[in-house]
Amino acid sequence: MKILVTGGAGFIGSNVVDAYIEKGYEVVVVDNLISGDAGNVNPKARFHLMDIRSPELRRVFEIERPDVVNHHAAQISVPASVEDPSFDADVNIRGLLNILEAGRMYGTRKIIFISSGGAIYGEAEEYPTTEAYPPKPLSPYGISKLVSERYLEFYRHQYGLEYTVLRYSNIYGPRQIPHGEAGVVAIFMDRLLDNKPCTLYHFPDEPDGMTRDYCFVGDVVKANILALEKGDGGVFNIGTGTGTKTRELFGIIFDTVRKSKPDLSPGLGEPERGGARKGDLRRSCLNIERAKDILGWEPSVGLREGIEKTLEWRLR
Repeated sequence: MKILVTGGAGFIGSNVVDAYIEKGYEVVVVDNLISGDAGNVNPKARFHLMDIRSPELRRVFEIERPDVVNHHAAQISVPASVEDPSFDADVNIRGLLNILEAGRMYGTRKIIFISSGGAIYGEAEEYPTTEAYPPKPLSPYGISKLVSERYLEFYRHQYGLEYTVLRYSNIYGPRQIPHGEAGVVAIFMDRLLDNKPCTLYHFPDEPDGMTRDYCFVGDVVKANILALEKGDGGVFNIGTGTGTKTRELFGIIFDTVRKSKPDLSPGLGEPERGGARKGDLRRSCLNIERAKDILGWEPSVGLREGIEKTLEWRLR
């Protein structure tokens, strides 16, 4: 099987590429390296330096003829989507359409699409939130993900192009960059390692910050492997089912860093405070029972263990 991974030089995408290659699949990577790193690209993968919106993408499909496309490339920042909705839509919607058109023209069997289990539901009244909850996105980023899912339904109905949607919670782990909402683990860790203060963003009535569902990237990779053969036409939450306040997350990261950095200033143990940013949600946590039942997937790495693994990587 040949798999084309968009965003395969990025944080999550590159981890997925490594796992696919380890499983013996032939892998092709497409990435424009704006947020990805060429050093993340597995040397056993064929690499095309290209934007997913480029007309030349069809030439890549014509040459490679991928059986499956794993689509990780995206504009990932919620605040950035609020500041520039047009750019968000251009990358996330027009980019997907370019992939879908190329896929249907050159024999792609399936798309594994990475959606958002946080932004797409908005301020959900159901908590933890199931896939059956009506999406109510409150940011252009969430809207673009919802629209993309609808386009996948159309291409499946019209052209028989199969898909599986993975709605991620907040993913963290090795290779994460301090960019985008989900980058809070990398942001806190980098600043503490540099002996700099961290900022905890929060709503006025919730001083401990937002609640998020943090899932380790190694567990997410397993979902991407299972989705190759399972979950056709389905939408699946990929998270832990456990919500964590930002203040609690910070405390875990601070304690973990302090063990490896004895000279860490005790004064950094209390983060500075900042107001909620545009597009921020109060809470997000995903019900993952459908992924357990249909994909046979569930997370195995707890938050403290995952933070330790992430720090080990950053200190290498």
